[in-house]
Amino acid sequence: MIGTGVFTTSGFLLAELHSPWLVLAAWAVGGAIATLGALSYGALARRIPESGGEYLFLSRTLHPATGYLAGWISLLIGFSAPLAAAAFAFGEYSKGWLTAWPPRVSGTLLVIAFSLLHATHVRRGAWVQNAAVLLKVVLIVAFAGYGLSRLPSPTDTTSAAFSPATFGVSLVWISFSYSGWNAAAYIGGEVRDPERNLPRALLLGTALVTILYLALNTVFVFAAPPEALAGKLEIGRIAGEHLGGAALAHAVAAFVALTLVSSVSAMVMAGPRVYARMAADGFLPRWLRAADGPPRAAVFLQGSLALVMLWSAAYEGLLTYIGFTLGLCTAATVLGLVRLRRREGERLPVPGWPWIPMLFLISAVGTTAFSISRRPIESLLGMCTIGLGWLGWRFRPCPAKQ
Repeated sequence: MIGTGVFTTSGFLLAELHSPWLVLAAWAVGGAIATLGALSYGALARRIPESGGEYLFLSRTLHPATGYLAGWISLLIGFSAPLAAAAFAFGEYSKGWLTAWPPRVSGTLLVIAFSLLHATHVRRGAWVQNAAVLLKVVLIVAFAGYGLSRLPSPTDTTSAAFSPATFGVSLVWISFSYSGWNAAAYIGGEVRDPERNLPRALLLGTALVTILYLALNTVFVFAAPPEALAGKLEIGRIAGEHLGGAALAHAVAAFVALTLVSSVSAMVMAGPRVYARMAADGFLPRWLRAADGPPRAAVFLQGSLALVMLWSAAYEGLLTYIGFTLGLCTAATVLGLVRLRRREGERLPVPGWPWIPMLFLISAVGTTAFSISRRPIESLLGMCTIGLGWLGWRFRPCPAKQ
């Protein structure tokens, strides 16, 4: 979950909302929405404790066609495009140290390295991922603790009336940073005691990230005058420079690069499980199946697609496009939970039924509407991508297994 968004979004939020307190409120609301989704997915993961994520859930709860569309979106938008973007961002942040390589070369080497790692052994790849996440969390806590201890007294700098529409658009941007709260569901078949551990991982992971995001953004938005931060992408570096000079600014840049490394590792680990599951069900070529061990062919397919996007520069401006399309997937998945609950009744326990899934669906519909109204071109591209996926389902060469 912790990728580039938390280090790049709040400057733009501050320019729109004109108040550090409203920025923090938006991050809190975004975390609450992600928690609603995690609780809903946890109920599905307890009922269907297998690998595959939205593809599996939608295939079982709505229709195999919706599962196919979710897998199609995961392959092109959910993992490959963000993987390419994260790899490029890593190259940009690390170019101060890797001076001999252009950013795309550094990003390419990162994708290849983690594709090889996660294709060799599940446990070894998981160990590296856990170690990277642990180090990342320790550094976030250290930086947030240091920054909070040195912040000036916070003041509200609101210069305009609160606008619900503007606040709603800010939630669309923030949803990019929280995306990934559902990633544990993609590897459910490889988790010990998944009925117990998957819901815990989804809920506790989302809650932890929400707390870390609030701590980080408190430091970011109050470390410097609002005019120095508003509209700026490198808000973490600016905050670090105001708090500790150039040395801390460079340290924050190195930390962001480490964050991108762990994000790349997570996407390389989770995404191929979806494609392998689709191949096992007859929706994708059989050579993508994972007979034993990690899905190596799917890992290398995803890595190849990411490298194509990385070098084609087609991923620029994909933030709204990715968020819009993935938002539709998560909303459809929770709608599938609602349908399954209505069919099975109390045999399927859902926390806070029916309010938690209903509130998540309302928030998803709202953010989708804001995306269409404010970013119609990217939203149209998302709908076209879904349409192409439907054509793939309609004319697929392999019949689905029933």
